[in-house]
Amino acid sequence: MNPTTTKTDPLAASTGTHEELAPITAMMSSRLMVLANLIRRGAILRYKRLTGLSSVEFGLVASLGRRPPMSAARLAEAVGMDKGQISRALASLVSRKLVSRAANPRDSREVLVRLTRSGLAAHDAIVAGALERSACLLEGLSADEVAMLLFYIDRLTERAASMLAAEREMR
Repeated sequence: MNPTTTKTDPLAASTGTHEELAPITAMMSSRLMVLANLIRRGAILRYKRLTGLSSVEFGLVASLGRRPPMSAARLAEAVGMDKGQISRALASLVSRKLVSRAANPRDSREVLVRLTRSGLAAHDAIVAGALERSACLLEGLSADEVAMLLFYIDRLTERAASMLAAEREMR
């Protein structure tokens, strides 16, 4: 262990040293963002190659999945994007016959979207690619390590959601 490492500095303990890193890049949240961005960039390249879909489009196809039809507003909420961006991506997916639109039988003012057979095939390719990428990423970790990692990710996600809610209240 590095002599500058203390019990109150778990990040330094996990890396051996943090003198080479700029202070912000040594933080756990920065490291998680780097990891998430690398995973995202690799996913974008893979799904573009497998399905020809942009990152927004493959996100929508993955979210629609094998679920019942949903409104564009509900889909936007599910993926955390604005309705305008969703609407443009849906128009592209409809024109490529991956998504179909139909009036909501309960409210004709609302349009529901769902995957077509071709959209379901794209969805299945995305799921298979995601499973393969996940297995590759976790390769070398034991089942216990994976369970522990997922447990801590869930705990951090809950804490981050609470922090976000607190920030929103401070507006």
